[in-house]
Amino acid sequence: MNKALNELGELVAGELSSAILSINVAFGELTINARAESIDTVLEFLRNDTNCKFEVLCDVCGVDYPGRLKRFDVIYNLLSLKHNQRIIVKVETDARTPVPSVVPLFPGANWFEREAWDMYGIMFSGHPDLRRMLTDYGFEGHPLRKDFPLTGYVEQRYSEDEKRVMYEPVNLTQEFRKFDFESPWEGTEYVLPGDEKAEGQS
Repeated sequence: MNKALNELGELVAGELSSAILSINVAFGELTINARAESIDTVLEFLRNDTNCKFEVLCDVCGVDYPGRLKRFDVIYNLLSLKHNQRIIVKVETDARTPVPSVVPLFPGANWFEREAWDMYGIMFSGHPDLRRMLTDYGFEGHPLRKDFPLTGYVEQRYSEDEKRVMYEPVNLTQEFRKFDFESPWEGTEYVLPGDEKAEGQS
């Protein structure tokens, strides 16, 4: 399996030497690090080349590394039904530099890219309708950034009683969880939600 993935990585690196930064095979997966400005070229090759045929875009997601100059990774997970292989393509970008949209190649990327914009603030140039899809109207910020504050924002809702839109401070209904890195089966100092019914059972 790793031999086939190494051969595939060498093929892609050879054909797209100016667009590929590195290839890596680990844990039975091939990961290609590409230049962000060339992602559409890389994905078009992976989709159309007879040795690749990665015609299914399973996911596009973001990862935030706030300590880096280019703080975001954009990750594309591809599947080849013909060759029964998966591949991961990564690019790096910052909060101001857009990544070319791959919607013209994979129409299913539309909502994936909108979600990455909404949650992380990753911009995609050439996207047909890059607007928020998970947060509410007028929402400020991007909730999956690691520097996003947990309090201090307002939320809005429609009140049937008042017959108008209400703006209120964000109220976290769940307390901050105390992570003690212990399995609940080894025992914690508190009862996990849902375990109340197990109290007193042997």
